[in-house]
Amino acid sequence: MIEKTSSDIIVVGAGAAGLTAAIGLAQGGWSVRLIGRPDTGVNARTVALFDGSLRLLENLGLIESLRPDFAALATMRIVDDTGSLFFVPPVEFHATEIGLDVFGENIENRLLVTHLMAAARQTPGLEIVEGIVTHAIHEKEKAEVLLDDGRHFAARLLVAADGRKSLLRKAAGIATRDWSYPQTALTALLSHARPHREVSTEFHTRQGPFTFVPLPGKPGMPNRSSLVWMMDPQEARRRERLDDAQLAREMERQSHHLLGHLQLEGPRSFFPMSGLAATQLAARRTILVGDAGHGFPPIGAQGLNLGLRDVAHLIDCLVQGDDPGADDVLARYTAARQTDIRTRTFGVDLLNRTLLNGILPVDAARGLGLMALANIRPLRRFVMREGVMPRGSVPRLMQAQGANSR
Repeated sequence: MIEKTSSDIIVVGAGAAGLTAAIGLAQGGWSVRLIGRPDTGVNARTVALFDGSLRLLENLGLIESLRPDFAALATMRIVDDTGSLFFVPPVEFHATEIGLDVFGENIENRLLVTHLMAAARQTPGLEIVEGIVTHAIHEKEKAEVLLDDGRHFAARLLVAADGRKSLLRKAAGIATRDWSYPQTALTALLSHARPHREVSTEFHTRQGPFTFVPLPGKPGMPNRSSLVWMMDPQEARRRERLDDAQLAREMERQSHHLLGHLQLEGPRSFFPMSGLAATQLAARRTILVGDAGHGFPPIGAQGLNLGLRDVAHLIDCLVQGDDPGADDVLARYTAARQTDIRTRTFGVDLLNRTLLNGILPVDAARGLGLMALANIRPLRRFVMREGVMPRGSVPRLMQAQGANSR
């Protein structure tokens, strides 16, 4: 029989949320085992890390290695391109309006994961196990996981960072509410003729947002951005068949040639749009973080930032010396996270559905909302602050730490 080995906490999932959780928990003095295989292959996905997430990474000592791959987001622009009768001029939000130099930084997902994995390998108290969890068993005082190669590991707390199809969530008996949208998202990395000037531009169309987000330049490609383009599935199937030059021309037309001539860099990806909400955030010595607990369309760069707030609150909920998987810990985590998660999920879902709905009263309400954001300064500042970091208790690792304040 293969020997079972124990630790305080097992984190399953080697994406950005899982890696950050494992590093932060180990730095907090817990013995941690991270199980998973990181996806560092070339893909067309990026993540925008807002100020609170950057503080978390900075306070964990992870920020310096990431800086060369960051591109600043100083301004966020919304352009109504729905063709609605209630036309609203473009609305711009500037980080300086809420006392920040930038809202955040954009980085390729593969580079973020690569840097975090390198840091994880150097973190005392953290063991990395490459493998796939196939079963989880829950007992009164511990939980166990079984890997595909027969190895067993035990811990007092399991952290499920294993994505939307989370095995740990299912093993803990946590149900989900799932839904889909009549949309497919195209993601791509682009070089372009005109500089982005640290501006992220989101065109609101009848099929969903078309969003440029700044990326850092490369030799021979000084101007680069990532693209998330949500569209009707039939249009997505048609565009999958286009070559890079043809697809780039369609992107130029859709963006009204905002960045000039576009050229695709590397592969493009297409994936259907859906949403997920776990009915519980914790149960049976298991806590959900990131996509294991919530998922929604990539609008407003909320996804990973929400997951990293899960991580920061989880670390706050654990008190050294206590049982990290005890019922009172699970209850504290649920209380800390449920309002933020529900609010973000509802807000993103509502915005996406209003774009797809051409009914005049809905168009009028959306137009009035954009006009209010453009003209009512207290409302603008409130919305910007909520986008960066929600009201309420800010977790310790997302607060300014003396000289580390941005």
